[in-house]
This record gives sequence, structure tokens and C-alpha cells, in this order.
Amino acid sequence: MAGKHELDEEHPPCKRAKTEDDILSHEKGETDQEREVGITAFVSHKSTRFECVVKQRYTDFLVNEILPNGKVLHLNQLPEPRRRKHYEIAAPISGDVNEPPAKDSRADCKDKHEEDSERLNLALTSAQTAVTSTDTADPPVIVPELSPEERADLLEIFGEEVASNIIKLHAAILRHPHKKPRDLPTIKSSIISEKSRRTQAHIAVRKIFKSRLQTETLQEENGVIAIKAAPHKNTKSDGRREQVDDSGAIAKGKVGWNELGGEYLHFTLYKENKDTMEVLYFIASQLKIPVKNFQFAGTKDRRGVTVQRVAIFRVQANRLVNLNAMAKGWVVGDLEYKKHGLELGELLGNEFTLTLRECCFDGDRGMDHAKRLEKASEIVSKATEAFRTKGFLNYYGLQRFGTFSTGTHVTGMKMLQGDLEGAINNILAYSPDHLPENQDHHGMTKVPQDDINRADAIRTWRETGKLGHMPRRFQAEYSIMQYLSKKNKKTGELLQSNDWQGALSAIQRNLRMMYVHAYQSLVWNTVAGRRWEVHGEKVVEGDLVIIGEKGEEDMPKDEDIDEDGEPIIRPAEHDQAPANEDRFTRARPLSKEEAESGKYDIFDVVLPQPGYDVLYPANEIGKFYEEFMGSVEGGNLDPHNMRRTWKDVSLSGAYRKLMGRPLNGVEVQVREYKTFEDQLVKTDLEKLRTASEDTAEVDEKKIAVLLKFQLGSSQYATMALRELTGGGAVAFKPDFSTSR
Repeated sequence: MAGKHELDEEHPPCKRAKTEDDILSHEKGETDQEREVGITAFVSHKSTRFECVVKQRYTDFLVNEILPNGKVLHLNQLPEPRRRKHYEIAAPISGDVNEPPAKDSRADCKDKHEEDSERLNLALTSAQTAVTSTDTADPPVIVPELSPEERADLLEIFGEEVASNIIKLHAAILRHPHKKPRDLPTIKSSIISEKSRRTQAHIAVRKIFKSRLQTETLQEENGVIAIKAAPHKNTKSDGRREQVDDSGAIAKGKVGWNELGGEYLHFTLYKENKDTMEVLYFIASQLKIPVKNFQFAGTKDRRGVTVQRVAIFRVQANRLVNLNAMAKGWVVGDLEYKKHGLELGELLGNEFTLTLRECCFDGDRGMDHAKRLEKASEIVSKATEAFRTKGFLNYYGLQRFGTFSTGTHVTGMKMLQGDLEGAINNILAYSPDHLPENQDHHGMTKVPQDDINRADAIRTWRETGKLGHMPRRFQAEYSIMQYLSKKNKKTGELLQSNDWQGALSAIQRNLRMMYVHAYQSLVWNTVAGRRWEVHGEKVVEGDLVIIGEKGEEDMPKDEDIDEDGEPIIRPAEHDQAPANEDRFTRARPLSKEEAESGKYDIFDVVLPQPGYDVLYPANEIGKFYEEFMGSVEGGNLDPHNMRRTWKDVSLSGAYRKLMGRPLNGVEVQVREYKTFEDQLVKTDLEKLRTASEDTAEVDEKKIAVLLKFQLGSSQYATMALRELTGGGAVAFKPDFSTSR
């Protein structure tokens, strides 16, 4: 025994950080959760299985959108308004120098085991100098930069000093859109004796400044032209006048938006450890606009560093730029006006750069470090090759089904069953373990503070009817409670306490549809596992393929896409019907001869989400839809009867590829590192920093695997990683501080 003990001390077994399975040992582990939502099968043999920890640091999970043209989106430039290529910040008439923004002194709660926003703020400070106006009443406004020809005309007509003052006056009009013309200065030219030159001056000012400036020749000063702000005009009768409403958005002056490039401001959103909607709700609150004005191609994971494109309707760029000074854990950059917005699914896919830590490999116990590295490289090489060539089952990941004890798919099932009260009870369910009095009051707890506040707010509302503090990201819960709490102002009686459909309709539509989509995903996952179990990679008679993908009739190029990037078949009564409702994605079953011809492979096969406008496989898998959905687990539903009187739960269906694989191969690297604090890859924001930091020498015997791969827009990195590691990847779960 002594010898064994000595061997273990010299070559200790592989250890790893706490994971969800370790910390939540009394709750369901990931494997149990996967089985509950139909995630059961693997494509490749588990001989290449290895264990690792995912997202130990949120910088271990980098996600960059792949644009429709195939280019990977990166944060390339942080806004420096005075140096923008096409626009400049208007300077105050007085010539006051703008001061940099004051640092936000509000203290945030810090998780003991999580990086806070200081790292992001440091990188942001290193990468940009934010400029804001000292005039807090009217923020600086970005105006179209004059062309060289326009500047030359002004200089020739008025001279340098007067031309400069005219430009400043124009800027002041935009900076103070509600000021009366008499409250703005009047600029006087030098004497222009020739009438033709004065006519030229009048025309030039009107043309260059879009009639925002008014000119007149002074009678009392012969040959002198006065330039001042033009009277405010009705934008409906004069589309050339840019006016700014209370939210800061330019009013309906079409010419003004066209000059900028379009009515949609596109920008790159870089965020760290934040939900997409959490950031957009904050931006919307600061701009005083509805969050529905934002458009994006897809939401991104919270625990990670993500880069995505966002569009917003009719908002001036400088107002968004100024919010960078307030940003905590996010930043915006690469702003551009365009004539169109963004649609869900308007991306080719996502590029993932993952750091897998605490890697352990079968049989490496007792090996010296050099041999462990050699074995790691061998197993990882085989695993990535199998992943690249054989692909993975295109399961919907766990994030599709929610994070609480009652999954979103159960809520969706109840909505389809017509049990809307039950659906609401599911949404408002919480674990007693999440209540404040059940937390570790020594300062550490396994439950995030937002989840504690959520449970407390729901309990308070249930017991007293009062709306407590609900964290911003739980919009569904708050919307329901607010709707059901509406009272008659005179009598104090509840007006709609039993209007369950109304309460569900109060939830933002995309979020509301998530529940029924989750049920569809449960069915799809379960059927996909059965399809693989019965037929494996063999294409069989009755399998469905998309019409047009193998040289048949052309595939529609302008598909409608759902929030996970899949083609949707929309019902005719949909309240956001596509421009061309004849463009559908259609599938058909293969004949026996086609299945055996070799023309089709497993990557061509699709399975439908249940709906009233899809075909089901013309084989035993089609019958399995009826069997599963008709069971208690499947909700006692009929796949051939998916229409409902409430159109939001009247599902038309969609098709999804059975298999997924990386778009352009896999980059892999086995690395050594010292502690979990070592960051092994740089984020986009860090790449913009002027000073780069060298990686410290490694003397600790830990192994990490760095992966970079691209997936289509409807594919989940967690499911790809599950296949690559043989189920050995487990999610890191930090402890959370309850201190405020």
C-alpha cells in the first residue's frame, strides 16, 4: 500500500474544477437532463472519449457570427466619433473642448469565482477615448461630413473664418434641434460686391446644408450676406428637415436618413458574460425606445464572449456611441447606416473558439507529464478527425429547454394541450431552495443572485399580489404578473386575473413562441435518437430530403428562418407573413431506388418538427412520431392535428437536418497551462489593445485543448462538443456571492 501511495503522490490522478454535476449533486446532472429532452445517442465510438471542463472562465467560450457572405464577424473598431470616416461630431459654437466621460463610480457585486467588468473596462480604456459633450441637455450629434468640393466652394465664396463659423452654426442647429432660430447666432459674410457671386452664395448654402440655413442680403450693409438658422418646418410637408424627437431619433425626414446611408443603424455588439436581451434592454432604456426596435440574427450564450451584428431603427450613431462610457461587460463598435435591418437567421453560422480545461484521458493515470501530453494529442487528433468526417447528431441543446426545474418544453406542451393556466404556473414555478432564507449567509451560495431575486419576487406576488423586484432578464415572469395584477382604479378589483391567454400574450412574441418551439424540439430530439438507433448512417426508403438540394428544382434563396436559423413554413394567418408567401421549404420522401442509388447521404436527411404543414417520414420513423407524441411523455398530442384556434400555438412545422458537421474543418491544439486564471486565447477586444501581454512560462502540469470550428446557424456547439468528447465535456458552475 505504501508503494501505491507514493506512486499516486508522484503521478496524482487527474483533478478538475467543480462542475454542475459536482456542485448540484442532489439535483439532476447534465446527463439526466439530456436524457429527459431526448439527447441519448452518439455517432462515433467512445474510444476517443476524454473529460474536460467547459466555460471555467467565460473567456473560454468565444462566439463570432459568420455573415451571409462567409466572413467571420470581429470587433474591428471602437467608435472614435471625431475620426469616423464618413461622419464627424459637431463642435460647439463656443469652441469649448469636449471632456472625456467621467468614470462610473457605482460599485457592482463581484462573484468570487467570476471575472468582473474591470477587465473589460481596462481593455476598453486601452482601445478607445470616448468623447462626450459637456452640454448634458443636448448630446453631440453626428452630421454628414462635407465633401472636399463643398468645403472648397464655401472657402472660395466666404473665406476660411466665415466658412468655419457657418459649419459650426449648422452643427449647433442639429445639436439643439428644439432651439428657436433667434436663439442661435447669425453669421455675417464680408462684403460680396458682385450680384452673381451673392446668388452663388445663396444657392451654395441652401444646397450644401439642405435648407437648414437661411441666407439674406442685408439692406443696411450693402453686399453683406447674413446666414442664420432657418425657421422650423413641418417634416410632413418638407422632408428635407432633420428634426429630433424626445427619444433622440431623427424624425421622418427621408432625405436626412438617406444622406446618412439608411434608416437602420447597424453595429457590432461585443459582450462578456451577458445575455443578448439583457444588454439590449439596457440600451433601450437609456435611449428611451422600445426594445422591439432592435433586430439581430440570433441570441448568444450568456457565459461566453460573443460578437454579433445588431440593427436599430432610426437612432443616431452618437447616442449609441456615448453609451460605451456606461457599458459594463459590453461595448458597441463598427457602426454603419443601412437601408435595411436584420432578420432572425440572417447569418451563415457561428465560429466557436473553445478552451477545454482540466482535460483527462483514459489510461493517463500514473503517466509522466510528457507521456500524458503525447496521449492527449493522440486521442484529441482521432476525436477531431471523427468529428470532422462523421459529424454529430444535430440535437437541440439543453439551453433550448430552459434552466429551471420545469423545462420550457413542458410549458409549451401545456399550451398545445390548451391548459394555459398550467402553462403560466410552470413559468412562475420556482424551487424553495432558491428563496433568500435558504441561502448560505456566510457569503457564498450555489444559486445566482438573479435566481434568488426571481424566486422571492414570484413568492411575494403569489402571497401579497405586489410586484416586487424582478431581474430584468426574466421578462416573461414579470409580464405575466403585471398583466394579472391589473386592477379597477375605482374599486380596486382585479380585472383580468383569470385571463390566461391574455397573460401569455403579454409576453414578447419571440419569447412566447420559445415554449412551443421547445416542445417541437423535444419531439425532434427524441425522433432523431430513434432514427439513429434504427438505421444509423444508412439512407433508407421513406427518409425525407429537402427539394432542390440535389439538382432538382431550385431551392428558394430568400427563406424565412426561425430564431435558431431553420427554414420555417409559415401559416397563412401568421401576423408577420413573408413578402412572398409562395416561397416555402418543402421536403419529400425518397423511394427505395433513390435511397439505394448513392446520390443521397445521411447529411441530406431531414426530420420535421411537428406541424400541420410538413410531411412525416414515410416509414417506421413517421409512425414513431404518432407513438411518442400520443404518449404521456409526449403530451397525448396528435402530430397530424397541430392547428389551434390561438394562432400563436397553431404550428405549421419546419425541417431540420438530422446531422451536422463543421463547415470548414477543425483547428485543434493541445496546450499546457498553469492555473484556471490563465487565459489561453485573446478576445476581439483584447486584440484591439495597444499593449499586448506575453503568456507566462508554464510550469504546472495541466492540459487544455483549444478548438476552433464553424457550425451552421441551426447547430449547437454544446451538442458538437458532446460528440467530440464522447460526452466527457461538463459545464463549469461557479459559486455565486449573495453579497450586494
